[in-house]
Amino acid sequence: MAQSVLTIEQIRIHPGSATKDEAMREAAQILQDAGAVTAAYYDAMLQREEAVSTYMGNELAIPHGTNETKDAILDSALSFVRYDGGVDWDGQNVSFVVGIAGKGDEHLEILSQIALIFSEDDDVARLKAAATPEELLAMLSSVNG
Repeated sequence: MAQSVLTIEQIRIHPGSATKDEAMREAAQILQDAGAVTAAYYDAMLQREEAVSTYMGNELAIPHGTNETKDAILDSALSFVRYDGGVDWDGQNVSFVVGIAGKGDEHLEILSQIALIFSEDDDVARLKAAATPEELLAMLSSVNG
């Protein structure tokens, strides 16, 4: 069993809103604090975002680095932040910002798990209604394998 890519320390709920840049900075910082990425990962996220938006629909954005910046990734991990006031993500309203760092090809499996969760409107509604990081972690347990 691989270690968990998502721990309680990597989940946050904010009552207010944030700018896209603040949200990406926080996503990168959580991953860095978890020991999953180097300080260079935030810039890698910015590069990815300039090339293609990481807005996925259903109020979800998943900022992550580019293939060229894989050396900034030390381990696979997620950050999961809910902004109850929303984030303006290039004109789209985002409530969930999920930062992803995937060692090797592990990000593909992590992405597919996140996509599955967010493909169900009922699941998204439950994630929005969760009162604590603990509740969110329980709902997101599938990402940990």
